[in-house]
Amino acid sequence: MAPEANATAPRRRSQPARAAIASFVGTTIEWYDFFIYGTAAALVFGPLFFTESTPFVATLAAFGTFAVGFLARPLGGVVFGHFGDRFGRKRALVITLVMMGIATTGIGLLPTYATIGIWAPIALVALRILQGIAVGGEWGGAVLLAAEHAPKGRSTFFASFAQLGSPAGQILSLLAFRLAGLMDKPSFMEWGWRLPFLVSVVLLVVGLAIRLGVEESPEFEDSRAETRRDVAPIREVFATSLKPLALAAGANTFGIGSVYLFNTFMITYTTQYLGLERATILDALLVAAFIQLVMTPVGARIAELIRNERLFLQIALTWAMLAPYPLFLLVDMRATWAITLGLGLNVLGSATFYAVIAGYVAGAFPTRVRYTAISVAYQFCGAIAGGLTPIVGTILAERFQGHWWPIAAFGTTLAAISFLCVTGLGRYRARQAGS
Repeated sequence: MAPEANATAPRRRSQPARAAIASFVGTTIEWYDFFIYGTAAALVFGPLFFTESTPFVATLAAFGTFAVGFLARPLGGVVFGHFGDRFGRKRALVITLVMMGIATTGIGLLPTYATIGIWAPIALVALRILQGIAVGGEWGGAVLLAAEHAPKGRSTFFASFAQLGSPAGQILSLLAFRLAGLMDKPSFMEWGWRLPFLVSVVLLVVGLAIRLGVEESPEFEDSRAETRRDVAPIREVFATSLKPLALAAGANTFGIGSVYLFNTFMITYTTQYLGLERATILDALLVAAFIQLVMTPVGARIAELIRNERLFLQIALTWAMLAPYPLFLLVDMRATWAITLGLGLNVLGSATFYAVIAGYVAGAFPTRVRYTAISVAYQFCGAIAGGLTPIVGTILAERFQGHWWPIAAFGTTLAAISFLCVTGLGRYRARQAGS
């Protein structure tokens, strides 16, 4: 007995780090796939898939297909939340990774409107829906795989590794389009834009190899005995946890919406309304993504040290409510250094907030329904705050041409919603802990 126990001990000790790395790599691939669609929607999907429209309408149509992916995400959250709460986090995450790889590669191979007419945007929407379902099931499972493997008292920090996938995926997607954009414009528009999508096949193989090497979450294994098999997790969540579910969804508003307002929409704003070169904004966004990548684990560690996640989130959101105004003032200068500085200052609030919100929200729900609860909360919020944000930004930019303050006010509103819901969720958790 003793030799066998000693032989398995190193493997068990390595699981927290391995689970964190697997969550990071998996979410990086998923978000890379999801983000390259947003970049392509801003740069090429309008003229390639909606050629009979005006530039403004084509951009809205491209962002409309972008939004479809968000509308599909709640379905992915419900389906894979159920699967993950019943059969395990790891199994669900393997399926979501394969689904995303298939959908993204399919987009890279898709004929355009000039080749197959109306079937091109229809097929684009169908593949985008598949992407949305996959990423809808990915986030919650990746957060839990890392957090539930974490040593005692370290779940916030370990959960932040899943959050690192967002800036890492953004960096890879921007680099991919930056490199593809080095070719001449006719070649880029004809076939170069496809390369970032086709690279997904290689990333899929790497991600699967890492993810398959992680054991199931120990907290999930321990909760199997208390899991009710006669009630679907989604029904239990709506029956017993409706208030924290609504607060969790609202709390995620800024973390989701800010990405698509200050990244995806910012590409359209600077290229179409300020007349800047595509490379200028992509380079500035790349620097901002690197700042987010660094600040995410730093923010999680600080929150862990001060032992007050709610206060930390409130401070980050206060910064986030103020930051859009200097951001747009600097962007309006149309200088690369000013745009980069503005995005860098702005991302400090979103990065530190995003680092902590996953673990904070997960702590409001019992293990047996946690995958379903946080997935549904995050993805329903994503369907609204993520899918509609670039569209709202485009409408505001068109309606108030020459004035950036309505867009900045919109960013402040997103942060204010999260502030109120983070505060409410903190009070709910305190009452539950005291009961």
